[in-house]
Amino acid sequence: MAKFNNKTVWITGASSGIGEACAYLFAKEKANLILTATRIDALTVTQNKCIEFGAKCSILPYDLSDLDGIPVLVEEAIKCFGGIDVLFNNAGISQRGLSGETTFEVERKIMDVNFFAPVLITKLLLPGMLIKKNGTIAVTSSIAGKFGFPLRSSYSASKHALYGYFETLQAEYYNNNIRVVMICPGRVNTNISMNALEKDGKQHGILDKGQAGGISPDKAAKKIVNAIYHQKPEILVGGKELLMVYIKRFLPFLSRMLVRKIKTT
Repeated sequence: MAKFNNKTVWITGASSGIGEACAYLFAKEKANLILTATRIDALTVTQNKCIEFGAKCSILPYDLSDLDGIPVLVEEAIKCFGGIDVLFNNAGISQRGLSGETTFEVERKIMDVNFFAPVLITKLLLPGMLIKKNGTIAVTSSIAGKFGFPLRSSYSASKHALYGYFETLQAEYYNNNIRVVMICPGRVNTNISMNALEKDGKQHGILDKGQAGGISPDKAAKKIVNAIYHQKPEILVGGKELLMVYIKRFLPFLSRMLVRKIKTT
């Protein structure tokens, strides 16, 4: 039996990387898919492949940095299949710039896309989930949401904020059968470094060596979709770099020393 048969799954950041790979797995599990990303051409390619896998799939292209239009976006998403069972807040934008040199406009855009957009989408969908007394909210954070990381000050801040907000939401609505799955990737071979914003807002345009050596999006997606199905509170996804999460937890002094020595490319 398909794990997500006739369940409606909305994925943001679905045109590439982790979001795209997860969309294909959800499609194979017969979910009704709603896909959101900024690039309509890439999003259409993902949609067509999902349909080939036998899923019903709608696309809602949107730039999540435009917070004012999100209420209408949510209304359109609900209309697609009559409600949302699984919300996967996956869209995000990274950073490559020193904290003292990055403009506030860049910092604000990162926070809007990475934190305020998923919070607003969730707040607008939550009443419907509470009526049904059922809902799963998956959120892509990062190991940079566990500790500060050079050249990623605002990115790291946004990912820390996701943990604070959504772990609180889980505690508040757990008895209403609302479940939160925090997804904490390390290095996954995606274009996130290519699309990262530099201090002045320009795209980084470089695939970092660490990113290139990360696990594949397909491998990450298998772990993530399984975690969402089992509604695990948290899942770490990556390779040996995940050790830093445990070092920070148990040996914080060593963690601070190691972070200062991290290669930033």
